[in-house]
Amino acid sequence: MNKQELHDSIINNAQITFARSGGKGGQNVNKVNTKVCLQLSVSDIGGISDEERARLRIKLASIINSEGKLYLNVDDERFQEVNRKIALARIENRIVQAVIIPKKRKATKPTKASKERKLKLKRIRSELKKNRSKVTFQP
Repeated sequence: MNKQELHDSIINNAQITFARSGGKGGQNVNKVNTKVCLQLSVSDIGGISDEERARLRIKLASIINSEGKLYLNVDDERFQEVNRKIALARIENRIVQAVIIPKKRKATKPTKASKERKLKLKRIRSELKKNRSKVTFQP
């Protein structure tokens, strides 16, 4: 994956529209389009291989529609330009995270010393609980 090519591809191919946003802004909310609606076709994304594109379709299935476009809405801030930058950064971050192949976990066994420590702690705890029991006196 080429990050610079990916970044340029997102900026060049993203379709950005603006809408009225709820939330912060007071009376300004009702008259200024600050919400950013970003659409990006998965097939238009450059800088990733076909295998990475397939992984992307699986990982981001929740934000991909039937036409194969990624959708993202951002209305975090009061300013359109700030929301636009946030949307571009988020979509790029999601794409990068989706194409990363996770490392396989190697199964390990506890060491002999750790087993002994665990048993020692169990013995100490057991003694402590035994000492809490009722004491009976024999006359």
